[in-house]
Amino acid sequence: MTSEQFSQIAHTIPVDPGIYKYFDEQDELVYVGKAKNLRKRVSSYFTKTFTTYKTYELVQRIRRIEFTIVNSEQDAFLLENSLIKQFQPKFNINLKDDKSYPYIVIKNEPFPRVFLTRRKINDRSEYLGPYTSVGRVRELLDLVKSNIQLRTCQLNLAEAPIRKGKYKVCLEYHLGNCKGPCEGLQTPEDYQQGLMQLKNILKGNLGPLVQEFKKEMREFAEKMDFEKAEMVRKKITHLENYESRSVIVSRHLSHADVFSIARDGDLAYINYLMVETGTIVQTHTTQVETHLEESNEEVLAFAVARLRETFNSMARELILPFPIDYPEEGVAQTIPKGGDKKKLLELSEKNVGYFREELRKKKILQLEGKTPDERRKVLEQLMEDLQLAELPVHIECFDNSNFQGSYPVSAMVCFRDGIESKKDYRHYNVKTVVGINDFATMKEVVHRRYKRLLDEQKPLPQLVIIDGGKGQLSAAMESVTELGLAGMMTVVGLAKNEEELFFPGDTESIKLPYNSDSLHLVRRIRDEVHRFGITFHRQKRSKGTFSNELERIDGIGRQTADLLLKQFRSVSRIRQLTEAELTVVVGPAKARNIRAHFEETDGKREEANEGR
Repeated sequence: MTSEQFSQIAHTIPVDPGIYKYFDEQDELVYVGKAKNLRKRVSSYFTKTFTTYKTYELVQRIRRIEFTIVNSEQDAFLLENSLIKQFQPKFNINLKDDKSYPYIVIKNEPFPRVFLTRRKINDRSEYLGPYTSVGRVRELLDLVKSNIQLRTCQLNLAEAPIRKGKYKVCLEYHLGNCKGPCEGLQTPEDYQQGLMQLKNILKGNLGPLVQEFKKEMREFAEKMDFEKAEMVRKKITHLENYESRSVIVSRHLSHADVFSIARDGDLAYINYLMVETGTIVQTHTTQVETHLEESNEEVLAFAVARLRETFNSMARELILPFPIDYPEEGVAQTIPKGGDKKKLLELSEKNVGYFREELRKKKILQLEGKTPDERRKVLEQLMEDLQLAELPVHIECFDNSNFQGSYPVSAMVCFRDGIESKKDYRHYNVKTVVGINDFATMKEVVHRRYKRLLDEQKPLPQLVIIDGGKGQLSAAMESVTELGLAGMMTVVGLAKNEEELFFPGDTESIKLPYNSDSLHLVRRIRDEVHRFGITFHRQKRSKGTFSNELERIDGIGRQTADLLLKQFRSVSRIRQLTEAELTVVVGPAKARNIRAHFEETDGKREEANEGR
């Protein structure tokens, strides 16, 4: 659908809150969205400049639009999630989590049985969970069996057959694991009390059960029935040992859901911790696939709604890294700055980071496990897509990194035959560039890399990727030309966040086929150079290799430098301040020194740029 075609129907779209649905030429639902104002939101797809190819691709496919008006933002939020879950449109966020989870079921029958199941059916039974681990469920059931006497047989314990004496107690009764309801030795009320104890265990609320057992133990001891008192004491010890192995955050916390997110381009990873009575009773991490320009806030809101529904959470508090648009009534959001809730959030973030790293390692193993023929086909596709003169069996990629506008470093990764060649990776401390200048930095490191290859008479790569777009590409080509290597290897620029490739001098970009193996390879290379560069930068900072530029100014020590960075966040921001603005924070003498330093370094940078 073109902008002109949409303009003819725009006035028919209401300005109310609701959801909108996009259909393609096969009348297949390709996207569902929610909006406070339907007309304004839908119009934005046809009037704004796209920052990603995927949004452009979606709009090109739209042939028909449907919308549903609702009463509130919350209704729109719930309806959107319901439709995405039902139809799974290809351009919507996709929660990559389709496995069936185990439940603990309390059957709807006299003297209900309790057991593990993966089938949740509408039989009026009570289903507890779901749980993320079968092992966890079996451990809980073993704990229940050891401490609460519930039947395990499949007898029909209706009142009539029990009254007629149809059944006899089995071995479980004689072992002390059942109170014999089949012979009428246990009342339904007493059995229900055992089920209440079971629910407390499953919620991590062991205190009431321990107190009840302690009371029971004292009663047996007073009656001089020490054998039974010892049996109850063992149960108390068992429960206390189990509780000590549980992750107890704080006994002052009530029910809460904790979420954190990590992002790698189109993939996001969400960790969920379910906290009940101060104990983590569930933990789960999942992968989310995004398709358009969804922000971290949008992705997290989607995952929160889906995971709370999946795990039947009734918690009225969300502990999050940042606020999200989550309009469920009665649910509060907490963005903790310290204390137990902050520790919970940090634990969640640790889990999501571990999950992301493990997935990355698995992907690498899967790629390395491919046959040489399979890897060659991917390279042949990339060669065809980019119209390369020869097969790119040797690919190198460069990326710059800096911290809060200071301390630039660069990284280069190398791929041979489609997989990482880590022995060829290189880090670069920038030597000739004053301040932050991505173009000059890229020119320096590309020159250093390929001058060294020439000096050592080593083979050149067939393909060089410059991460950063046209400006960095032009700077890299200056070095390639100076070294006399123009035409000896293909150099392309990769636009930040857009997955568009540029050839030197071209005005139009190349977009690799959506979801193709060649695009996946380029993404892997880009993600790897980001990871390698950021890791290097963090190592340098943690070892104190970077000296603070502010501390090199006369009269400025560590304490003053820390004060300025805390106030203004970055050296680049401080560089832009006037002497009067600096005086308010550090006084007139230090302010003069700081301004004099930056004016001197800025002058040197301008001279260096003119010299080029």
